[in-house]
Amino acid sequence: MAEEAFNRGKLVVAAGTGINLALGVLYTWSIFKGAIKESVEAGGVGAFNWDPASLNDPYAVCCLVFAFSMILAGKVQDAWGPRISAVIGGVLVGAGFLCISLTTAYAAWVLGFGVLVGAGIAFGYSSATPPAIKWFPPNQTGRIAGIVVSGFGLASVYIAPLAQYLLGVWGLQQAMLFFGIAFLVIVCTFALFLHDPPQGFVPSGFVERRSENPLNRNVRELFVQPHLAPMEMMKTTNFWKLWCLYFIGAGAGLMVIGSVAGMAKSSLGSQAFLAVALLAIGNAAGRVVAGSMSDKIGRSRTLAIVFALQALLMFLAVPVVGSELSAAWLLVSLATCIGFNYGANLAIFPSFTKDLWGMKHFGVNYGVLFTAWGVGGFVMSRVSQSLIAHTGSFTPSFITAGAFLVIGTILSFFVGDHDAAQVKAITGKDIRHLAESAAGPNASLSPAMAEITASLDTREKMAAEQAEKTAS
Repeated sequence: MAEEAFNRGKLVVAAGTGINLALGVLYTWSIFKGAIKESVEAGGVGAFNWDPASLNDPYAVCCLVFAFSMILAGKVQDAWGPRISAVIGGVLVGAGFLCISLTTAYAAWVLGFGVLVGAGIAFGYSSATPPAIKWFPPNQTGRIAGIVVSGFGLASVYIAPLAQYLLGVWGLQQAMLFFGIAFLVIVCTFALFLHDPPQGFVPSGFVERRSENPLNRNVRELFVQPHLAPMEMMKTTNFWKLWCLYFIGAGAGLMVIGSVAGMAKSSLGSQAFLAVALLAIGNAAGRVVAGSMSDKIGRSRTLAIVFALQALLMFLAVPVVGSELSAAWLLVSLATCIGFNYGANLAIFPSFTKDLWGMKHFGVNYGVLFTAWGVGGFVMSRVSQSLIAHTGSFTPSFITAGAFLVIGTILSFFVGDHDAAQVKAITGKDIRHLAESAAGPNASLSPAMAEITASLDTREKMAAEQAEKTAS
């Protein structure tokens, strides 16, 4: 029975990853933007007649709509299940690409790619992670979330070269039609394999190992799993800290992702799509590695490391991107590392959501938090494109992003950890009482347990003495 549940869980993880592998087309925008820019510069009948400063607008709107649609998508996922949410996503993404395949008009692209594709990605994305993590024990939350969302980051590995090929063979309009049909079929097919575990399901592994020991089972009862509704969540300081951090981390990463092909153009020429693909590999790897790391050393510590490294990379990008003499491998390596750190955000923040506010309202809660991703992407990509259009340089964008990331690094140390706080709240007397109850009235504590309880008792005594000194 346990093996069957594990295999079904793996199937759900695979389906969720497959859906994200299609929806990650968002990260290939810089390829499409390059084709639009060439059309604007070439001019003529049927060309894109856009303001150069507005080339990122469909992408920026898509990020914003994607984020805010996650709230509604989360409600649909929580109420009607992941399959329906994923199918809605597939239909909307297909409709959006069909719309932009028929026109070069700026407004139509903002509507098609920005609104329809953005909303479709939200419904598909929100359906992938929640059912997957429900099939596995809590100590694997970060790893499973990282695997599922890695598909979204990894998508550009195949979409970028495929898009480059189709643009050369068919042109932009026909390529968009192809993607619309393909993503509709792929997302709706994988949706059939998404389902939540049955009511009362208990994942194997973490819970069973601990329940074999009566003491461990009783100690677990001291830990209260939170189940906060969205409005309750928004009243906590941790929510607003995490919202600001998500805004910074996502905004900095999306700024680079939206323009990476343009950055690589001078060094790689027609092979600039390789920078997009390799950034995607880093993006996907960051989600898996950071998710697993956060399970071991904690979410806050992992986030601080990620932000600090990303800030350093942004400042290093100034001389690398600004110099015409920079080697292609150096630029590609930099883009890959930036992608890695950006991807880490997409594994850490869902795990934070589950840890701090529980699974009952996970879909909606993460949707509300995810608005920071959209606002960050919208603001940073718009600001970045405007700075590039006016200065002709990426330097101001990188410096701005780096400064924000330094602030984020400091702020990440002030985000509370629910489980760690409960561990600190449990006293030696609590552990001793449970240990004696489990062992029996005439049994003595094991040396290890005696050491733990003695340490906790000492800590509690010292705290009480300190309180008395302060009061006097």
